[in-house]
Amino acid sequence: MAKVLFAFVVAGVLLVLASSSYVMAADADPIDDFCVADLSSKLIINGLVCVDPATVTGTDFKFTGFEKAGNTSNALGSAVSPGFAGVNYPALNTQGLGFARLDYAKGGLIAPHTHPRATEVLYVVQGTLYVGFVDTNNKFYPTILNKGDLYVFPRGLIHFQLNIANGPAFAIASFNSQNPGLQLVANALFGAQPPIEDGVLVKAFGIPITEVETIKKGF
Repeated sequence: MAKVLFAFVVAGVLLVLASSSYVMAADADPIDDFCVADLSSKLIINGLVCVDPATVTGTDFKFTGFEKAGNTSNALGSAVSPGFAGVNYPALNTQGLGFARLDYAKGGLIAPHTHPRATEVLYVVQGTLYVGFVDTNNKFYPTILNKGDLYVFPRGLIHFQLNIANGPAFAIASFNSQNPGLQLVANALFGAQPPIEDGVLVKAFGIPITEVETIKKGF
């Protein structure tokens, strides 16, 4: 009987620990109804300072930053317009949410990248996208998205989007973090400062040092 009771206690402790770890993996829960960020504050905390709630109005919760398409006249043919608490949507502070408008020229690419602190859900408003992510076993999960489709990119995994339509495309991304983070794979490896030693990249990618140096020049 004692052994059975001990087993139940251990199982209960493990369940609590697992549940706690899961909860802590996301943004902290808010302790107030809202906390509209004071973007003028220079105080650095794990989050953003709130403005005086007495000064907040309904308009503070409205966001109009996605009305216009982003400028896709660049090498990748894409543009990301943010809707984040710390950038231009203060009402999202403490709400565990972030958004972005993604615009793609014909053939436009959102290059392979990761969001270390958030899962991303992509909603296609216009066009056709070839998307996919790679899991930690290096298995690739590609698909084609059309207008009205949703797709989930799991937290922290490398993913991308490519416009394969005959014209521009447009999508909205949502994140379950007010600060999901962004790490572009190519930029991180070939554009790091100070730079990663050429020998590391030569060995990792199996390419000549001349190619490594050429790629670095692009960043």
